[in-house]
Amino acid sequence: MTRSLASIRRSTFLLTLAAFLAVSSSARAQCCEAPKPSATGAAMSASAAFDRMKSLVGDWVDADGSMGMKGQVAVSYRMTGGGTAVMETLFAGTPHEMLTVYYRDGDALVATHYCSSGNQPHLRAKTITADSVDFDFDGGTNVDPSKDAHIHSAHFQFLSADEIHADWLGWSGGKEDAAHAARFHLARKKA
Repeated sequence: MTRSLASIRRSTFLLTLAAFLAVSSSARAQCCEAPKPSATGAAMSASAAFDRMKSLVGDWVDADGSMGMKGQVAVSYRMTGGGTAVMETLFAGTPHEMLTVYYRDGDALVATHYCSSGNQPHLRAKTITADSVDFDFDGGTNVDPSKDAHIHSAHFQFLSADEIHADWLGWSGGKEDAAHAARFHLARKKA
């Protein structure tokens, strides 16, 4: 029995589509692993971690002067995108103003940091616990991680509903660079 050219093309298309979907599913499973537990507690879901990030909405003051703004509002968190993203604004109104947007990407918690240096590192939460979230570099725009200075990781420690520590680690020349590291101790601004 002779198959028509259209039938062969359709079969080839369906096999190609099936192979593409299988590879895509496998790649997504590898890139988007569930967060790992840390020594401080059991792993939380990205959804729960995003809810924790949403709880930061409001203004936060530099509690210890580590940002050079002791007692002043240094960071603000706002909701956007119909509740699907949290915007973090650092140093609002200054030449060094920066924005980081936290959001869910499927089963992952991710962030894009819009840096005053002109690059946009993309971070993905690798470890999430009840009291911390660790983000690691996951690509970006306008940045070559092998040479450019950029934010490479961030660690949030939730001390209470009104107090957090945030550690940001920079890289330059393809390795950790202490000159691009910052530790913030923030307290929620009281009304």
